[in-house]
Amino acid sequence: MPRHELLNNVDHKDLRVILRYGPEYGDNVATVPTFPTEFADVQREYPIFFRKDPASGDFQAIALLGFEKGENLFVSGGRWHAYYLPGMVARGPFLIGVQQHQAEGSDRPDRRIHVDLDNPRVSRTEGEAVFLPEGGNTPFLEHVATVLRGIHEGMELGKAMFAAFTALDLIEPVKLEVKVTAERTYNLAGLHTISHEKMRSLDKDALFQLHQSGFLQGAFLQLASLNNVKKLMAMKQGRLLQGA
Repeated sequence: MPRHELLNNVDHKDLRVILRYGPEYGDNVATVPTFPTEFADVQREYPIFFRKDPASGDFQAIALLGFEKGENLFVSGGRWHAYYLPGMVARGPFLIGVQQHQAEGSDRPDRRIHVDLDNPRVSRTEGEAVFLPEGGNTPFLEHVATVLRGIHEGMELGKAMFAAFTALDLIEPVKLEVKVTAERTYNLAGLHTISHEKMRSLDKDALFQLHQSGFLQGAFLQLASLNNVKKLMAMKQGRLLQGA
């Protein structure tokens, strides 16, 4: 069970975060959530797809990391082999928590950094320090704060983006069939993508609306990211040749 605490430089003055990667740190996942605020970076290395929550009907963008359950092709030897870490990975054991505080006679949400002390990356003896000896934030913690802001803003932006895509009927299901060897084929279900055909058929008013909102770029970045499926196939083939 997670054990969340409000991060502070008294109780957590000697807190450190281990920056290795592997199953022991929860990195054995085939997908990770991603957000429009990081699409430009994610699309350079990972395929981006959409998944639909069967209960709510809401869409969530994901970066594809592997073709089998629990498979992360980017992780080996304790390292994450990519130039860009998706925000949900880079945040480590940290998250944004909301506390209520009084302002102008009413309760206002106050977003603060919390830490999950039961996260396997949390340490008191090794890893990146969170606070400086005199109590200030380390550059590492400042980076984490930036990542968390991106996630929070991305979640809000994602809701509006998917509402716009849905209103224009741009999202379509896709069956991803990946043949990595003559004997081994993977069929991934439940994935969605932007429809090339429907994007081409948009009128100028719809295109302008998407452009004004910034969501046109998100659609193009998602489509461009699909070229990375070939990269994942090559990574999988390499693993199979190594007997992994």
